[in-house]
Amino acid sequence: MNAVTKNAFQAVPPTPIIPETAPFTPEQRAWLNGFLAGLYGGETGGDQANTNPMPAPTVAEEFPWHEPTLELFERLSLAQGRPLARRLMAAMAQLDCGQCGYLCQSYGEALAEGRETSMGLCVPGGKATQKALKALLAEAPVATVQKPLAPEKAAQPAIMAARFVAAHCLTKAGSSKDVRHVIIDLADTGLSYQPGDSLGVATENDPDLVEACLKALGAVNDAVTREILMKERDIARPLDRTLDLLAGAARDAGEAKVLRKLVDGDDGAEPGDADLLDLLQAFPSARPPLPDLLASLPKLKPRLYSIASSPLAVPGKVELCVGVVRANRRGRVRDGVASCHLAFRAESAGALPIYVQTSHFRLPENPATPIIMVGPGTGIAPFRAFLQHRAAQRLQGRAWLFFGDQHSATDFLFQSEIEAWQADGTLSNLSVAWSRDTAKKIYVQDKMREAGADLWRWLQDGAHFYVCGDASRMAKDVDSALREIAMKQGGLSADQARDWIVALARQHRYQRDVY
Repeated sequence: MNAVTKNAFQAVPPTPIIPETAPFTPEQRAWLNGFLAGLYGGETGGDQANTNPMPAPTVAEEFPWHEPTLELFERLSLAQGRPLARRLMAAMAQLDCGQCGYLCQSYGEALAEGRETSMGLCVPGGKATQKALKALLAEAPVATVQKPLAPEKAAQPAIMAARFVAAHCLTKAGSSKDVRHVIIDLADTGLSYQPGDSLGVATENDPDLVEACLKALGAVNDAVTREILMKERDIARPLDRTLDLLAGAARDAGEAKVLRKLVDGDDGAEPGDADLLDLLQAFPSARPPLPDLLASLPKLKPRLYSIASSPLAVPGKVELCVGVVRANRRGRVRDGVASCHLAFRAESAGALPIYVQTSHFRLPENPATPIIMVGPGTGIAPFRAFLQHRAAQRLQGRAWLFFGDQHSATDFLFQSEIEAWQADGTLSNLSVAWSRDTAKKIYVQDKMREAGADLWRWLQDGAHFYVCGDASRMAKDVDSALREIAMKQGGLSADQARDWIVALARQHRYQRDVY
């Protein structure tokens, strides 16, 4: 679900210098020169196997901002002075996750060319990316927009019909969460996968939500509209173009004003997490022509889940770790499209449409290479697959898992398996963090800092570092902790620590599966 830069490592080119005539402040120029010096100075982060770490482009153009470990302002700085499409690309989350229907590069190009109008498609980038895109597009006169050849949208493999087996509850009574161990039979699908891959699950919308939307639209007897809302359009995630359409159609000036704030992504604008029904109920004067409203909604795309099993351990099956999204908001229960289908409706719905999304997220080729896995909550999924795979191969060695959740008694997912792997040597180190078991909240990044000296030693020994889970909070906190460890244990400056982490990512030793 995440992608790292795929530049080949070749001969070290001379270190480029940002000239004083470049359109940067002295502080920006100093930062960029330090960044380039770090990259072109051969920082390897302790990987003895890679003696020539400098990337040389395999194509005519390089994208130095295409690193998910860089902050948004850093990516935008690196893209400054480039064509609009590249600056728009730099505002994306750099994960190439495909949730927007594009890759980061092709989404930026589609916006620059006017083929795509929605600035809210980058789910991992969230509101920060949306605001950055809006600002960039506002600065660019339409007449100067370039139209380079764009790569195709993110390819989606063929969807196959599989048999749903079960969705057992992993969390125990008393937990505030509902996490399911989903099992799917791959017989007759021809699908295969490797640990680290993701599974795309294609589901229909919640029938009750569809009926409520039809009622609000006065279209209960419209069979065509029902079919479109049920199977073709995503009514849980209206786009800014939908909000814009509603704002233009609103007869009430107050409703139009609030809708405009939502379009602009203003902080505090309500309802900021609205689905289509929320919008129809909150803005009853906003009723554009029905065909226009349907066309403005995003296509209903499959949801991607990190696979939580190894084909060596469960041949002919694939397993997931799914957090059920169900919350009470504005007086009604709001369900996650795919998670609630898997938890409550899949058993009686017949065949389950799925596909395998091949990932970069892979165990090291050398099984003796140490691995560090950080996966709180449902982020445990790919690491269960990794450990299952190693256990099936009877591999032992340095494997360190950081896991956390709210309560140890109710939220320790796959506890018996993890403890068994620790007992038999498949897992050598286990660090757990429970955020609600003590007065002071403890998270996986806190456990990383506590073990900073050992973590640094593992990384200097060539360990691969993996993170899976929430992109907007946990992954950023883990990244910050890793930088702090590099500074404290390795004696690096802040800039050197940043460049060291970028070097890890370029060597495929820092991989993130975040969403």
